[in-house]
Amino acid sequence: MVPNGSQRNLWRNETYRWPNRIVYYHINSYIDTEHRNQIVKAIHKIESVSCLTFKEATTDQEYYVNVTSEEGGCFSYIGYLNRVQQLNLQNYEIEVGCFRLYTIVHEFLHALGFFHQQSAANRDDYVEIVEENITEGMEFNFDKYTEATVNDFGEKYDYDSVMHYGPYAFSKNGERTIVAFEEGKEDAIGQRLQLSETDIRKLNAMYNCPTV
Repeated sequence: MVPNGSQRNLWRNETYRWPNRIVYYHINSYIDTEHRNQIVKAIHKIESVSCLTFKEATTDQEYYVNVTSEEGGCFSYIGYLNRVQQLNLQNYEIEVGCFRLYTIVHEFLHALGFFHQQSAANRDDYVEIVEENITEGMEFNFDKYTEATVNDFGEKYDYDSVMHYGPYAFSKNGERTIVAFEEGKEDAIGQRLQLSETDIRKLNAMYNCPTV
C-alpha cells in the first residue's frame, strides 16, 4: 500500500532513483530481533537479484528509509525522496500480514520506485477495477498513471508480479475488486511468494544494473 495523498509500475522520473544504487535504511529499535531479521532477509532478496546495495543509516545520514512497525498496515512512499521516508510494517507474527517475507519485499520495491502493477498505463487491457467493491478510502491504491509518469521498460503487463494486488484486495463485500481478463488468471494474480522474472528485469533496468 502507498500512503494516501502521496504521488504513487516504476517512476519514469530519474530523480526518484536512489543515488549510486545505495539504499540507506534504519530499523527502529523497538522492532524485536526476530522481526528485524525478517526485514533484513527481505532486503537480501532484493540485493541478490540486482546491483543495489542496502546500508544501515548512520546518525548523520540525511536521507534513508525509516522502517517502522505502527498501526495502519503495510505502506511505503514511492522512490527516493531525498529525505527520511517512512516504510511501515504493522506488527504481525512472522509470515503473517505485513511480515510475510515478500510483502516486505513489495514495500521496499515501492521505496525503490515501483508503483502497483494495476497502476500501469495499459492496465485496462488486462484487468477491470471494480470500484463499487473497494473499501471506502482505499480507492487510491487502484489509481492508473499515464505513460508520462510510469515506465514499464518494455515489459508486458505482469499478472504474476509481486507488485500486483490479488483479486479481492481491499474488498468491502467479499467480491472481486480486480477482475483479470486472461482465462485462468481470475484468482491467480497478486502472489507474495517470490519476485517474478519481470519484476527482476524491471528493477535492473530502472537502476541500469550491468548485465552478466
